[in-house]
Amino acid sequence: MRFLCVAMASVCIWLCAIGPSQAPAADIEQLLKDGRVPGLSFAIVRGGSIAETRAIGVRDASTGAPIDGNTIFEAASLSKPVFAYAVLQLVDAGLLSLDTPLSMYVPSYVKDDPRAALITVRNVLSQSSGLPNWRSETNPLRTYFIPGERFSYSGEGFVWLQRVVEKLTGQPLNEVVTRLVFDPLEMRQSSYIWRADFESDYALPHDAEAAPGHKERPSKARSASTLHTTAADYARFLQAVLSGARLKPDTAKQWLEPQVRLRQRCIQCLATDAADSDQHIAWGLGWGLEPDAGSFFHWGDNGQFKAFVIGSLKDRSALVVFTNGSNGMAIMPDVIDRLMPGDHPAFLWLNYSRNVSGGGLLDWFRMRRDR
Repeated sequence: MRFLCVAMASVCIWLCAIGPSQAPAADIEQLLKDGRVPGLSFAIVRGGSIAETRAIGVRDASTGAPIDGNTIFEAASLSKPVFAYAVLQLVDAGLLSLDTPLSMYVPSYVKDDPRAALITVRNVLSQSSGLPNWRSETNPLRTYFIPGERFSYSGEGFVWLQRVVEKLTGQPLNEVVTRLVFDPLEMRQSSYIWRADFESDYALPHDAEAAPGHKERPSKARSASTLHTTAADYARFLQAVLSGARLKPDTAKQWLEPQVRLRQRCIQCLATDAADSDQHIAWGLGWGLEPDAGSFFHWGDNGQFKAFVIGSLKDRSALVVFTNGSNGMAIMPDVIDRLMPGDHPAFLWLNYSRNVSGGGLLDWFRMRRDR
């Protein structure tokens, strides 16, 4: 109840209202209220230019402190496409190639598994390495199928590739990405490690009841998950994605070309007995793809931070949304539908429950189909 009162009284902050979206602030505020999500920040790129950024709701439900355009969010797995962009620049520079085995540079990451020696940069970026998402007692670190054979999402692969990049450049990850991405794109509020200047304006994580929790402040960068940024900064990165800036034309093209098609409705797809069915999803070099729609996407889930990004090269448009609540993905299909309408099979494949006050994702897709 306390959260609902704070949310109803919260300030909706409008920024850069160039070409406003079709979604009124009250509409998105209602989605936040119904879904028990404290707040969100989004940015839209249209025609290659940042057309709009907006912040709605609160960064701390206990105090009612509002989100604004400078509020720092955890990007979670939206970290991966940014890292992939840096890797592709290193490929263009001749430091490594897409088909270089990682074991040539860091041979000890996966032990006692000869098949792991086959894993290449391309396999990692296209999520076809055969490694588990994260090692555990249930899924120890090893290959579960021949690298390149099919899709299975793996953060472990990105960590291994990070170690290769750090060894080849002689720099820690955050310095590499700062040099190749943050500085050139003027992403002044982005970092894979926590910075002291983030303390003045950052979003707290919130649980399913919208109660605020402890904010982790990473001192070690992880290519798969620790990017901290703002919606506006991430939009600057999306401008580079849409233009192919700082990449050779062929490299920029491959970035968003299908490397592997998804034939199973799973994210970590280690088992061999999953049903074979076209998911209308593919994976490029760091991006998920919706080939029929010509869209690229990625989602982020650090537990109590949820994020989503989607874009279209054809339309030269893109959208990124950050939320600071564990229910964030439950409202994401509706938020995306209001800001960038279209049929997005990514949501059906991801299989998150939809808004707690609404139906399931299948209901949402039927509604979209029947329009």
